[in-house]
Amino acid sequence: MKKLFAFAFAAMMLAGCVKSPLVGGIYTDVKDGLAVTGNAGSSKVGTAEAKGYVGVVALGDASIQAAAREAGITRIHHVDYQAKSYVGVYTIYTIIVYGD
Repeated sequence: MKKLFAFAFAAMMLAGCVKSPLVGGIYTDVKDGLAVTGNAGSSKVGTAEAKGYVGVVALGDASIQAAAREAGITRIHHVDYQAKSYVGVYTIYTIIVYGD
């Protein structure tokens, strides 16, 4: 029974992992590029995020569209993302959109 509980707990913790090129077992804070367009200039910055709790619940709209709308961006220059995780218990995924 203990092995079954340990396996279920490990599976639940792994489900809380964030999209990232690198994942730390205890703490992750990684920022990386996601997309680039041919549009010039980036005077505005918009963000959108989704959060996860204990690998069981995940909420939020971390879409490029939501981040662009938040800053009033109509021409996207490039998009980055930031992934943070605290022991897999609390995770934050943020999209960062640059443009005009």
